[in-house]
Amino acid sequence: MGDIIAKFSEIFGKKPVAVSRAPGRLEILGNHTDYNEGLVLSAAVEQATEFAIAPASGSICTVVTFTGNGESKVEFDLNDIDSAKPGDWSNYIKGMIVKLREHGHQVGAFEAAIWSNVPLSAGMSSSAALEISAGFAFSVVFGIELPKADWARIGQAVENQYMGVQSGLLDQFSSIFGEKDHLIYCDFREVAVKRTVPVSPGYLLVVANTMVKHDLVDSDYNLRRINCENAAAKLKEKYPEIKALRDVTPDMLEAAKDLLDHQDYLRAKHITGENQRVIDGVAALEAGDVETFGKLMFESHRSSVDNFENSCPELDCLVELAKSIPGCLGARLSGGGFGGITIHLVDASEAGNYCERLETAYKLQTGKEIQTIECAIGPGASVETL
Repeated sequence: MGDIIAKFSEIFGKKPVAVSRAPGRLEILGNHTDYNEGLVLSAAVEQATEFAIAPASGSICTVVTFTGNGESKVEFDLNDIDSAKPGDWSNYIKGMIVKLREHGHQVGAFEAAIWSNVPLSAGMSSSAALEISAGFAFSVVFGIELPKADWARIGQAVENQYMGVQSGLLDQFSSIFGEKDHLIYCDFREVAVKRTVPVSPGYLLVVANTMVKHDLVDSDYNLRRINCENAAAKLKEKYPEIKALRDVTPDMLEAAKDLLDHQDYLRAKHITGENQRVIDGVAALEAGDVETFGKLMFESHRSSVDNFENSCPELDCLVELAKSIPGCLGARLSGGGFGGITIHLVDASEAGNYCERLETAYKLQTGKEIQTIECAIGPGASVETL
């Protein structure tokens, strides 16, 4: 954290009191299972946001951020942060202060410097990394003690209530509970981290960002939720004990197939299959069988294409190319779909060559550029008092 400390000292003429760090995250298996009370495997990545802080007098907070895109400075008054201002990246910091206040915790004025290499709009949750790094910094400077899960819930409340984005807890959980070379096994019925699962050494994740955003994504997303809810309601007629698609096995679904509208059936087939793939994926990783885990990633993408219909030609092209390039064990879309990113499980020794070949092959097939990012699986959030 030497660079952020030096930058803070250069800007403010003194050393920071504390420096925090919170990573970005990737969804590895368990697509659209969270709102069906299901299971997800995610990873914290080594790309992270660092937050250096010192208290200040008065009510004005000064925050300077610097990334590969340059430097940006904002100031805000603690007496004027009740609502988010459009297009202001500091909303995530202000939202943390507002939500902490609602829980009875006070954040005073401060000066801060932020450095981040979590890419924006790349499906790696740069917003959660900023929220959690800010929260952990506040915890030291303003004496706020909270369990890790509560910090995650405050970050989620910033997204849901302050920013108006109806996201779940996966982003914040992953940023906080990450562990180097381990995936995070989340249960969204309990809304808790079950445990972390080791990944054999020598592998990393490659993100391939199509930079494609298709229209109607919000309505498509909402429609998928409705399909899942419809399927669960119909299945409950045959299986009164179920509460959500989480409780339905693939065999149960097939036995009740005729009760469902065909589209609802396909959506349920994806969700029940994804939950089972997470369970199978955990077993494979704990047995050191990375090859089987990679096959489950390919199967997950196939289900997104055939059953959930949340893929697109660009994502499909990248996953098909992955099958023919040496070094890749598995690939799939990650996140909501309809554009965005694919993730690729790659032999670390082949990663550089793999990225070059994927970029070249994709451009030859589509005429378009992609961004590739090598992501080692890294540790969760931390804070250090200086």
